[in-house]
Amino acid sequence: MPRPIALTEAEIAEGVALLPEWNRDGLFLRRTIETKSFADAVSLIVRIGFLAEAADHHPDIDLRWRNVSVTLTTHDAGGISVLDLDLAKLIDHAAASAA
Repeated sequence: MPRPIALTEAEIAEGVALLPEWNRDGLFLRRTIETKSFADAVSLIVRIGFLAEAADHHPDIDLRWRNVSVTLTTHDAGGISVLDLDLAKLIDHAAASAA
């Protein structure tokens, strides 16, 4: 697989505009998802884990009771890449089914 390339500011802005639940924080995309229960939060993390493994792109995930916080960045690219935007979309889909 070729090394990922960081997106331009314009490309990031365009991508984030399509991800209203996500916030840009410098070189990172962040989202916190509130689930119905602790068990639902754990289940969501497992789903995100399988999505990340399939994409070979692994987010930072933090669990606080019913809240799952996800942080995406592409370390190899030194910032946000298409891998982050694509995984964010998949996580949004998983989160919608967890709600």
